[in-house]
Amino acid sequence: MGTRGEQTGYTEDVTELRSPGPDSPGAGPGPSAGPAARPGPGAPPLSLRAEQVAQTRAALIAAGRRLFGEQGFAATSVDDLARAARVTTGALYHHFPTKTALFETVFEAVHGELMAASASAAGGASDEVDALARGFDAFLDAVLEPDVQRILVTDAPAVLGLARFTELDERYAVSAIVAALRAADDAGRLHADDPETIARLLLGALVRGSMLIAGSADPAATRDSVGRAVRALLAGFAPGPGE
Repeated sequence: MGTRGEQTGYTEDVTELRSPGPDSPGAGPGPSAGPAARPGPGAPPLSLRAEQVAQTRAALIAAGRRLFGEQGFAATSVDDLARAARVTTGALYHHFPTKTALFETVFEAVHGELMAASASAAGGASDEVDALARGFDAFLDAVLEPDVQRILVTDAPAVLGLARFTELDERYAVSAIVAALRAADDAGRLHADDPETIARLLLGALVRGSMLIAGSADPAATRDSVGRAVRALLAGFAPGPGE
């Protein structure tokens, strides 16, 4: 089934078995396909070899995003991933030493999608506290999507381990929440004397809330309940009369 030991003969990247068509995984916009496949503005053009390597990696990430989201980590084999990306298992192992390593990259890509959605939602806020609430609401809305829920909530803590899951979760979210708390504090709309601690507590509430949504018989109703509770937590930091 495509174990690492079976692929020890591969010492370099193996490009796609055939060029992906427009509907193939990795052929269109994906969580990491764009940045992986093309250099940024002003950067020197990639060599043909570098382009092939980048395209292979992007195809694997796109395949992982789709299969992990549809089937879950346990039900997705290395052979499934290689087949969906139209590469050999040797090429997969060249880019990712284990299936877990590919899953971690997919987790980071999905996390980035949610951060972008939260930032976009916050952009239409009426004030700094509303921006926080809208950002949190966007995160909770995304958890209702089955593929996001399966990757971020159901599988990630078990596949990555709690310590690594928490590390990655905080790496991308805490700084954004801290910045928003500081903005609200500066505007006099919240008291946030220790924004780093408050940000971690709020993020923990969101993570636990997302688990409640995932395990609920009525996810939409639970999402609304969690959203109200998170807004109540934010309201608890509001300044009192005369402050």
